[in-house]
Amino acid sequence: MIYLTAGESHGKELSGIIEGIPAGLKLSIEEINRKLHMRQQGYGRGNRQRIEKDEAVITAGVRHGLTLGSPISLTIKNYDHNNWLKIMDPFGDDESESSSRQVKFPRPGHADLVGGMKYRHRDLRNVLERSSARETAIRVAIGAICIQLLEQLDIQIIGYVRQIGPINLDKKNCLAANEINELVVKNDLQVIDSENVDAVHKLIDQTKKDGGTLGGIIRVVANNLPAGLGSYTSCNEKLDAKLASVVMGVNAFKGVEIGDAFANSSKTGKEVMDQIF
Repeated sequence: MIYLTAGESHGKELSGIIEGIPAGLKLSIEEINRKLHMRQQGYGRGNRQRIEKDEAVITAGVRHGLTLGSPISLTIKNYDHNNWLKIMDPFGDDESESSSRQVKFPRPGHADLVGGMKYRHRDLRNVLERSSARETAIRVAIGAICIQLLEQLDIQIIGYVRQIGPINLDKKNCLAANEINELVVKNDLQVIDSENVDAVHKLIDQTKKDGGTLGGIIRVVANNLPAGLGSYTSCNEKLDAKLASVVMGVNAFKGVEIGDAFANSSKTGKEVMDQIF
């Protein structure tokens, strides 16, 4: 299964293609759009989320609600594009407005500097428009299709926020996906520990007032995965390698932990290995 995305942050739309979904899968466009709506929620989100109303439009690979087995293509409209028509015109020749919105100074912690050097862009907007968190919207839509396939195999996947800034929000361990889902929908931070929600709200408000941002940690849990996914026969076929690669492909992600890998690094092998009965 492979997927490809395209589109700029302030371009006309985001688009994606996913290949490898089997024929006959019943898809719910409502469920795809529900996932997109979830992506836009959360305390402290930026003003862009007030402009966009993300809804996926499937343009190929599905007929009468069933997948055809052929590649599935989909798009998401960028409503903010209306404010950038001349600047983001693929074939526009009016440089006056574009020049006034040129990005000449790279932002620390972004792809601006290296991207500009690599592709010789004098206007760094050519870098930041693609290297943008906006691109994750189409990946969420593609992921929502994959989740509907996994659900047919009785595999559940859920994610939640484990830490925001210095505040640990992971007070309960070993919860099933359905138990986690029941907890995260009860607050606007998608956390399972609701005791510290007010403290996080205050931290976000103060950080925003100071003109800063916060880091964090999320955890993704998968239940009922069958043994044998991926393969030990080639390093790039290992399941851990594939998962880590996809996660690190999301903007701003700088670390991946499988299980309790970081904590286990200070323990002996006997302490961390599962016993086989």
